[in-house]
Amino acid sequence: MASSFTLKSAALMDQMKAHFSTDAGKALTKKIGLVYQINIAPKKLGFNEESYVVDLKKGELTKGPYEDGKPDATFSFTDDDFIKVATGKMNPQIAFMRGAMKVKGSLSAAQKFTPDIFPQPSKM
Repeated sequence: MASSFTLKSAALMDQMKAHFSTDAGKALTKKIGLVYQINIAPKKLGFNEESYVVDLKKGELTKGPYEDGKPDATFSFTDDDFIKVATGKMNPQIAFMRGAMKVKGSLSAAQKFTPDIFPQPSKM
């Protein structure tokens, strides 16, 4: 059942999609070459999650779970914590230690998941 609220993260995912068509986005795909699934919950980890696939092999972002085998790493966040990590306000390692981020899959793949893969909000 579709949820009636909009995640703040959805806007960031749209920017990410656009980012992949830029030179910076293409360089990222070459550099990382991994597939991440990101599960984002509105308030509580594991509840009413929306999934996104950040495919840094093809340079694509899609909504919904990854269906082409297994992603290299899967991350679970709440909406607010995802925004903090993606915008560089919270270090992914700290998020993980605080339990603000859950990780499944390859740890070496997970370590390449840094705020650098997200387009930085333009300076106002």
